[in-house]
Amino acid sequence: MLNRNQVPMGADGYGELKLELLGSWRLCRDGVVVHVATRQQRLIAALAIKGPLLRNYLVGLLWPEYPDSKALESLRVSVHLISRQVPGLIVNEGRMLYLSDDVDVDLRRVRLQARALGGAGLQADPASLLDGLHDAQLLPGWYEDWMMVEQSRLQQDRLRAYVAVASHALAVGDTGTAEAAAEAAVEIEPLYETAVSLLIQAELQHGNPAAALRAYERYRKQLGEDMGLLPSESVSGLLTGPLERRPGLGTERSVPPGHPWLSGQPALDHA
Repeated sequence: MLNRNQVPMGADGYGELKLELLGSWRLCRDGVVVHVATRQQRLIAALAIKGPLLRNYLVGLLWPEYPDSKALESLRVSVHLISRQVPGLIVNEGRMLYLSDDVDVDLRRVRLQARALGGAGLQADPASLLDGLHDAQLLPGWYEDWMMVEQSRLQQDRLRAYVAVASHALAVGDTGTAEAAAEAAVEIEPLYETAVSLLIQAELQHGNPAAALRAYERYRKQLGEDMGLLPSESVSGLLTGPLERRPGLGTERSVPPGHPWLSGQPALDHA
């Protein structure tokens, strides 16, 4: 039986194990792909995502439709196959199973990055860490209930991180980072008012009122279509000044303050 006090995996001759869960499933040992059956993939993924788990919890999570005896047998078979095919990957402590701490899991890195970006102070360089969160989709195409909960949780972690970065960057005048982070947040949740507000403010600070107006219009349109609502005054009010100062283009003229467009009408009047 393995335990957490054992010599690191590489020293025991297991090799370097890397597990990728973002974008698609991929397990490698010393750079060589290890092909694992779908049932074993599910078990490995559950341990990588949720951490140490009791066997009784695992069987209910992965085989909810099976009677307890059959589910426990399925778990025993899966653990045996994984231990034989990929030694050093799973630590077996009887009632408890977990993934070895020595396994390099991409999801763990992304979660750490999200916490670093979402934490107070933003000690790390936010611009460099943003790339690590880009397209971090947890096993798309896996539609089990527990996996969809974890997918949503990762999306929310990324959303909070992007909003924190955008807010911090805006405060220190880094409009490029603020735009990129706010845009990424809006891609995750187009109707999140805080993210939309940050994007509009970043575009305005960057001297790009046209982009701010486009961001507002996308938000206004989708909010109306999906929720039957109009933007709040805290969002529409961000554009009052830029609309007052916006020069006319041809026969178009700027929308005056208080124009009904700010409550859902088209952006421009026509002469």
